[in-house]
Amino acid sequence: MGGRAQGITENQRKAAQLIWDHHHLRHETRPCDAAIALGCNDLGVSTYAVSLYKAGLFPTLVFTGGNSPATSSVFPRGEAVHFHEHALALGVPAHAILLEPNAANTGQNIAYARDVLTAADVRPRSVLLVTMPYMERRAFATCRKQWPEVEVLCASDPLPFDAYLKAMGDEKTVISMMVGDLQRVIEYSKLGFAISQYVPEDVHAAYESLIRDGFTDYLISS
Repeated sequence: MGGRAQGITENQRKAAQLIWDHHHLRHETRPCDAAIALGCNDLGVSTYAVSLYKAGLFPTLVFTGGNSPATSSVFPRGEAVHFHEHALALGVPAHAILLEPNAANTGQNIAYARDVLTAADVRPRSVLLVTMPYMERRAFATCRKQWPEVEVLCASDPLPFDAYLKAMGDEKTVISMMVGDLQRVIEYSKLGFAISQYVPEDVHAAYESLIRDGFTDYLISS
């Protein structure tokens, strides 16, 4: 498998690649009134948000996220707190950053970040969501439901799938989280948490095959 992450079969890698590609929205990255970086177990989200800030794409950056079972050991003081500290270390001025340290899910990420922006007298007409690469679609669908009057764009570090697996170092966890994200894209619209998103047949088949193969650690009861 060369430089590819070990421990998964070629068929599993191909199925995961289909889901990875589906999660990417391929939005044009352009200036917005504010950015919201969603907390997770990947500090690269903060790094990429910093690069977009330094490129002049937004004047205000919100870091949002408390803790979850997937992140408490990595970021014990909370996702947003660690992301914020990382951004400051990389040279983002404190006045450009807003901190939201309490959100426990994507819906709260959006709702609480909106509240923090409003409290700071920032009322954006457009927002750029900065996420893990495989979280773009779910973040977009959630924000469109929670905040329909704002224009929503998504951005993530443009790493190829195999490179991301290698960087994260645990291919089964990453693929399981991708499968879990797709389940949420499918199910959360039925619960009123997000707008509906079309899932092509080949992507749905890949999703079902990975579930059969045991990539189920991050599935919810539905």
